[in-house]
Amino acid sequence: MTLPKFEKRRSFLRRSAQAGAGLMLAPWMIQACGTDSKGGEEGTDTAETMDESTAAATALFSISLAEWSLHKAIRAGEYTNLDFPGLAKNEFGIDAIEYVSQLFKDKAEDMPYLTDLKQRCDDNGVQSLLIMVDNEGHLGDLDEAKRTEAIENHHKWVTAAKFLGCHSIRVNAAGEGTPEEVQKAAVDGLGRLSEFAKQHDINVIVENHGGWSSDGNWLAGVMSAINMDNCGTLPDFGNFCIERSEDGCANMFDRYEGVELLMPFAKAVSAKSHDFNEAGDEIHTDYMKMMQIVSKAGYSGYVGIEYEGSGMSEFEGIKATKALLEKVRSQMG
Repeated sequence: MTLPKFEKRRSFLRRSAQAGAGLMLAPWMIQACGTDSKGGEEGTDTAETMDESTAAATALFSISLAEWSLHKAIRAGEYTNLDFPGLAKNEFGIDAIEYVSQLFKDKAEDMPYLTDLKQRCDDNGVQSLLIMVDNEGHLGDLDEAKRTEAIENHHKWVTAAKFLGCHSIRVNAAGEGTPEEVQKAAVDGLGRLSEFAKQHDINVIVENHGGWSSDGNWLAGVMSAINMDNCGTLPDFGNFCIERSEDGCANMFDRYEGVELLMPFAKAVSAKSHDFNEAGDEIHTDYMKMMQIVSKAGYSGYVGIEYEGSGMSEFEGIKATKALLEKVRSQMG
């Protein structure tokens, strides 16, 4: 079977509406109330004007926190996954979170645990958005039996996500073989998992996460071939290394082109960060350029902070990434 090749990205941008449930109104379709030269209309106080300004900026995109940003502290035993909702809200002022399955891998079917986690979210006024699922087998495995096993291994995370109130699970389109072979297998694996997830009103979203999935054309081609409303992408600003070597990345896909290719299918966005300069800008990714690409695609949902650097603590890195996103959002507004 020969799979359809991905068309040029501009044709997919024209089809952005097809990405459906994960996309919201484009920023240019949202009008904020203006003020006159005296600071507002008669009867409008300063607090109301500030609220309107804040609402207009937030309409561009909202900020969430990916749990991977805290994986070192959690793995060191300083915190647990149950602490995550409270940390997000009380330490960082963030009320939407993205879990990582590796950090509570034996709890997907533990209902007392999930009930406790959900209650902690409710107590802190925090919304659960998605679960990033890893180490459950390759959905693009060329061996059909292994691929089926991987699909079934993901089922428990679909039901856990539904219980927690998430909209999606994030999965990987991994497999070993030629691009064409793995693409064919991934279309089958992701498609079958999405059929199951659809019964629970959950999306299956794929991150560019190494291997062929970090090739923007390849992953967009997979999405085009599947063509299901609840199967989409989670573009990550930094994961575009297709092939690694001892010296680093031997084959890197352009991050800006990659995000542009994946945005028509996006139901979440990951703002990867590592290092910052004295001005507070991420030195590997031009956040303004990247967020303009995100906005141009009509996306105004959550953008998740995913700090992976080592130059500052995880807490400092999260705060620096949040400050940068807020600065970009203010400048875009």
